[in-house]
Amino acid sequence: MEKLYEQSALRLLQAADEIRARLAGEFSAVHGISVNEFFVLLHLQRATKHRLPRVELAKRMHISASTITRMAAPMEKLGLIERHTDERDARLAFMVITDAGREKLSETRATFAKQAGYLFDDRWDEATLNQFSTVLHRLVSGSVSNLS
Repeated sequence: MEKLYEQSALRLLQAADEIRARLAGEFSAVHGISVNEFFVLLHLQRATKHRLPRVELAKRMHISASTITRMAAPMEKLGLIERHTDERDARLAFMVITDAGREKLSETRATFAKQAGYLFDDRWDEATLNQFSTVLHRLVSGSVSNLS
């Protein structure tokens, strides 16, 4: 059984890499953002009040807070996100998605949906895809990065 666990985990990682590679080129060429920037916008859009502390966003994306800070600078320059300080505690800063960020996310999600269609449409029937989605949901259900 241990070999099956290892094989399954490796296949899952390989599939994730394949999907990321497909998305990376089109996101960059068509929308001018990276896959990670897409995830920043997605996490912020789904967060309460469309904002998250930098450290919480880093935790949800499984990257360091300093990486989030480096990613945020160009996104702020493009007007996709803003940094707001807490009204009660100026030491606490939130990353907030802007209207431009919401629009960019909407455009990029259309590309994401198109790529997801290419990935599954010709290989999977609806019942199999539903079963696969349920299994994947079980893998991430307790995760702070759960976007489903």
